[in-house]
Amino acid sequence: MAFLQSVVFFVVAIGVLVTAHEFGHFWVARRLGVKVLRFSIGFGHAWLVWHRRGDETEYALGAIPLGGYVKMLDESEGEVAPEERARAFNRQSLGIRSAVVVAGPLFNFVFAVLAFWLMFMIGVSGLRATVGGVTPDSPAARAGILEGDQVVAAAGRRTPTWDDVVQVLVAKVMDGGVVTLVLRDASGGRREVALKLGGLTLDDMTEGRVFSAIGVRPGPPLAPIIDSVVPGSPAQASGMRAGDRVLAADGRSIADWPAWVAYVRARPGITIATRVERDGKRLVLSLTPERVVDESGAHGRIGASVRRPSAESLKALAVTVRYGPLDAFGHALRQTADATTLTLRFLWKMVRGQASIKNLSGPISIAQYAGISAQGGLARFLWFLAIVSVSLGILNLLPIPLLDGGHLLYYAAELVRGRPLSEHTRLIGQRLGIAFLVGLMGLAFYNDLARLFG
Repeated sequence: MAFLQSVVFFVVAIGVLVTAHEFGHFWVARRLGVKVLRFSIGFGHAWLVWHRRGDETEYALGAIPLGGYVKMLDESEGEVAPEERARAFNRQSLGIRSAVVVAGPLFNFVFAVLAFWLMFMIGVSGLRATVGGVTPDSPAARAGILEGDQVVAAAGRRTPTWDDVVQVLVAKVMDGGVVTLVLRDASGGRREVALKLGGLTLDDMTEGRVFSAIGVRPGPPLAPIIDSVVPGSPAQASGMRAGDRVLAADGRSIADWPAWVAYVRARPGITIATRVERDGKRLVLSLTPERVVDESGAHGRIGASVRRPSAESLKALAVTVRYGPLDAFGHALRQTADATTLTLRFLWKMVRGQASIKNLSGPISIAQYAGISAQGGLARFLWFLAIVSVSLGILNLLPIPLLDGGHLLYYAAELVRGRPLSEHTRLIGQRLGIAFLVGLMGLAFYNDLARLFG
């Protein structure tokens, strides 16, 4: 069922984004006097073909809903009647041809702005940026971030949710510098801290290790309450039970679960006098963690799991960010600009070898993201559409033959030379473009399979 849902929303997403892209070519071409013969969404055999009254363009829906095209009158594709030659694409000035070509990617950016605008008006739900725990000796701990703090701003930008914090961190990691966070503690007091990001990499950001890399756990504080005990484990041998709350270890107060885990891990084979609260009574248990050795070295383990926060506590941290039409449009423009800048910088880092090519995603991953975002509601799906639309706009502007950017590259050469490139040169460029795109898609598809099958 999940697979089918992902496929359906992937097809919907591609259909919407291709329509936006091709409509850009279509709309500008018609406005500039170029005759458009066909506007098609999808390739292959046309399932549906129609004409609008008084409109010379043929509209079609193709059998393969993974692309589309705009077919314009062009002497390079067939004979053109003398009276129509002035409307042929190849007869247009360099400026008009360039405008028609660039309109497709431009409309992808316009679509992204509209999608973000609707998203902000509908309301974006997320988890309030409250710190549930801090890993000892992590960047967050060294910066002075404490459990229970709420991140209200990062790098001068309001951060009502953790999603907002992550967006700022991803952008700042590329600079490898320091990000200033404004924190609000449980009493309402505010303070600024400087979080150093020098040890973080782009792969940490893109592979879902943002929080572990900086050393924070989102959500409500994780109380040191035992949820279950593994049979035959040191925890069971000590008499520990589900529901016990760890109060102290060797006379030292235990504030939260991460502190308890850190204490246990540091004492393999060493008996710990553990004070717990059970049904209103306080008991002292003699607990000896077993010694476990893995790639990180030797550490202690007792065989007990933590009781996760209740649905009520998580619901209390849920927040919906919503704006009026005017404010939403301003945020949409900034979000589109941020997404564009971030994507370009990431591509440049990848070209320079500073970001892994494993981050390239193909159709399988995009389909999965489509299904997941759709499950999160309309606002989340609009966010997904906007991000992919920005990526498509940038991809199509790359100076690669067969893409819109490749045509613009030819036009730039024509401007310099004073005449178009020869057909032979364009043919060589097309072959190189095909080889590059096939290789790129092959790599993306390989990454998808590697993620899917581990």
